[in-house]
Amino acid sequence: MAESRSYANFVWGILIGVLGAICFSTKAIFVKLAYREAEVEAITLLALRMMFALPFFLFSATYSSRKSTNVKFTSKQWGAVAIVGCLGYYVSSLLDFVGLQYISAGIERLVLFVYPTLVLIISSMVFRSKISSIQWLAVLVTYGGLLLAFWGEATFQETDSDFFKGSWFIFACAITYALYIVGSGRLIPSLGAAKFNSYAMTFAAIAVLIHFTFSAKGSLFGQPQTIYVYSFLMAIVSTVIPSYLVSESIRRIGSGNTAIVASVGPVSTILQAYYFLQEPVHGLQIGGTLLIIVGVLMIGKTKQTDLT
Repeated sequence: MAESRSYANFVWGILIGVLGAICFSTKAIFVKLAYREAEVEAITLLALRMMFALPFFLFSATYSSRKSTNVKFTSKQWGAVAIVGCLGYYVSSLLDFVGLQYISAGIERLVLFVYPTLVLIISSMVFRSKISSIQWLAVLVTYGGLLLAFWGEATFQETDSDFFKGSWFIFACAITYALYIVGSGRLIPSLGAAKFNSYAMTFAAIAVLIHFTFSAKGSLFGQPQTIYVYSFLMAIVSTVIPSYLVSESIRRIGSGNTAIVASVGPVSTILQAYYFLQEPVHGLQIGGTLLIIVGVLMIGKTKQTDLT
């Protein structure tokens, strides 16, 4: 009976992780649809997303802080949560939204999905973590897949300086998100996943809204109705729901397995982009996607082996 429950818990953890990854992958679709509907600034779209998501994270933060098992943050921990949260969901998100103005949703997800290799490299540089020969091979496979997908995009359609500019923005996003993953990996064990997520997202949302206040040309309250619809869907479907689904998946099957499950993300984005945005899918893009997924799976497998 215990083994049956354990197996069922593992299966549910995988399904929850898959659903979380798919929900996260819809973000690029909503952003591209919003850009099609109206001329809206990246910071405005991001501010609307955070404005709709903020009440949910404030409620979760308050709830987690009132638990009997709650451990209060030290001043140093408050600062670390604020910095890491802003890095992951303010700086990274802004770079991502700007980049999506210039490139397709499919390419965005492929570039962004190299972040596990960046986590590996950053951890090695900062914490002197040893990179095995298999992990170096995984890095080469991942970037080989990215190069193949880029080559396919360049030969399939005409590319200009905006395409490469957008790609650099997304790659910068992948770097800052990798820094967030490294930082959160150091904080979550002592703070708890749900509490860390709630406060990190709250700090990021506040930072986005402050940025909007001092830099945006327009107003949050004079946008077309469709922009509010896409922003709300982005906040709920692509931000709030998946953040807690992934946390629950990690609780059930572990962070290594959850990271492997997240490999469905690029495939989900490409399929959604084809259906909702009519973005073309070509052979080299599919080949590059498969290589990137194989590289990420290799990293996930070696991490999982190290933990056993």
